[in-house]
Amino acid sequence: MLGVPLALRYNPRHFLALSLSCLNAMLEFIIKLHPEISIKSKSVRKRQTKLLERNLKTILTQVDPDVVVTNLFDHLTVSCVNDTPAIRSKLIERLSCIPGIVTFSEMRTASFNDLHDIYLQVLAVYQSQLPGKTFCVRVRRQGKHSFSSIEAERYIGGGLNQQVSSAKVQLKQPDITIKLEIKQDKLLLLSESFRGMGGFPLPSQSDVLSLISGGYDSAVASYLMIRKGLRTHYLFFNLGGAAHEAGVREMAFYLWQKYSLSHRVKFVSVDFAPVVDNILQQVDNGVMGVILKRMMLRAAGKVAHDLGIKAVVTGESIGQVSSQTIANLAVIDRVIPDLVLRPLIYHDKQDIIDIARQIGVEELAKSMPEYCGVISKKPTVNAVLTEVEQNESKLDMALLEQVVRAAKVLDIRTIDYQAEQEAHVVSELAELADNAVVLDIRSPEETEHSPFNDVGVPVIELPFFRLASQFATLDPSRHYYCYCSKGVMSRLQAVLLHEQGHSNVSVYRPAK
Repeated sequence: MLGVPLALRYNPRHFLALSLSCLNAMLEFIIKLHPEISIKSKSVRKRQTKLLERNLKTILTQVDPDVVVTNLFDHLTVSCVNDTPAIRSKLIERLSCIPGIVTFSEMRTASFNDLHDIYLQVLAVYQSQLPGKTFCVRVRRQGKHSFSSIEAERYIGGGLNQQVSSAKVQLKQPDITIKLEIKQDKLLLLSESFRGMGGFPLPSQSDVLSLISGGYDSAVASYLMIRKGLRTHYLFFNLGGAAHEAGVREMAFYLWQKYSLSHRVKFVSVDFAPVVDNILQQVDNGVMGVILKRMMLRAAGKVAHDLGIKAVVTGESIGQVSSQTIANLAVIDRVIPDLVLRPLIYHDKQDIIDIARQIGVEELAKSMPEYCGVISKKPTVNAVLTEVEQNESKLDMALLEQVVRAAKVLDIRTIDYQAEQEAHVVSELAELADNAVVLDIRSPEETEHSPFNDVGVPVIELPFFRLASQFATLDPSRHYYCYCSKGVMSRLQAVLLHEQGHSNVSVYRPAK
């Protein structure tokens, strides 16, 4: 019977270096499907995995063109010959945000000489993870070897236990399960596992049009639809001018780029201010909120029809505000025949905020003004359909048709380009003047994760969603340079400030 490694009486650092040098440069991941995909019929499962395979190729080849995706029916693998820390980090980031993946594990493929060599390679990967933890070793073996799978588990586990004295072998429900596959002369080592997004791959469940305002609710509702495999397009009713639209564009662009990059979607902007003015002039105060929502749904139905979309998504939750009572929602839904999806219908506000934080939109959402919520001073919670329809008869419905026809429809991929075109009048500079102040307009999450380097001039952290309201408080004798990581929002915000009469604004783009 094989015992624990005798070679541990020598300097273990030598063996760690030796074993690390044996690992191949190939970077590989095993992709585990969301459980709901695994229980589908063979034909549905095949379609779902094909969609996921295609999405993985579309997204991951943007990280590295040499990425290879292999579909093995019950799981997929991703491999890349360019095994650098930067590529590894980007692949892990992208894989964690692709719908359809429940977990994925990093896999290292290596050659080996004997069982002790296998042990050394396992030690190199897991030594830092084991202190104070319980663990077990599980080995699957194919081919002819001088040891059995059980002998390999005992040898490797015993050696790890001897080398890491604070670790403890525990066969049932250990903190860490070390999984190895030995196939002929190759060792496959699952070194680290990561959580995926779950859900279904895009676009397994058709298209939807999500009403997005930039707040918590609409952002989270959009995310949940993406997670369900629905290609999610965005419809924005602009009530707050150019600055409001810039912020909502950024929100939609973020959700698309992070969670649904594999497919093109539309961003539709409707100037709804004329409709709101009409409501304020003609409608009784108590039903203004309900009527505004009905007018938005009418417009959404028209836009959805033009885009060939059969369902509309809103961020409404029962009882959250006055327009979201059962009685009011029932009246609101009467205006269109389309399916209205409300993924947040039972969520508490704190649940929604927690999800917003988890998906990275909390900071932007919490500073986005909610224009819809202030239209009525004494809103009804029990709207009567006949009363609502009587008030609506006073409205100019031709105005609704007019604003829908004038809607801006953008391919969301072109938001960068649109920003470039809109900002052509703003100076974009790599060098700073003597009286310069850099305005770091990134979100607090970004600035904390990647602080701006010292550039020899004052740097003020002022998130772009607060820029319009706080810029006037800054020293007008200084020249301000907006900075963000990609230059998109810095250009947009500089244009908005120019339009407000602030000529002392440029865009800072550091030389690479």
